[in-house]
Amino acid sequence: MPEPVVLPADRGHNSDNVRKTMEARNVVPVIPMRKSRKLRVAVDRKLYRLRNLVERCFNKLKNARRVATRYDKTAESSLGFIDITSIRLWLRHLST
Repeated sequence: MPEPVVLPADRGHNSDNVRKTMEARNVVPVIPMRKSRKLRVAVDRKLYRLRNLVERCFNKLKNARRVATRYDKTAESSLGFIDITSIRLWLRHLST
């Protein structure tokens, strides 16, 4: 399994502990600062925008009630339904 290189997260994960842990694992934290943060940290805005794409994808997947409520008992059946829902979203995207 590939190791992560970047961690895009929201402001709720902006703690020194999270940043130190990620930097120890050679992962670049892309987390905007809270307004109360004293030490200013720069954020790569282009990488942070990619987080929005992932969030929107999860929101579209959750529109399928079965995915949102997690009716499936096993990981295999749950991932299978996520695959089916993803294919439906992709086909819908191709038709527009």
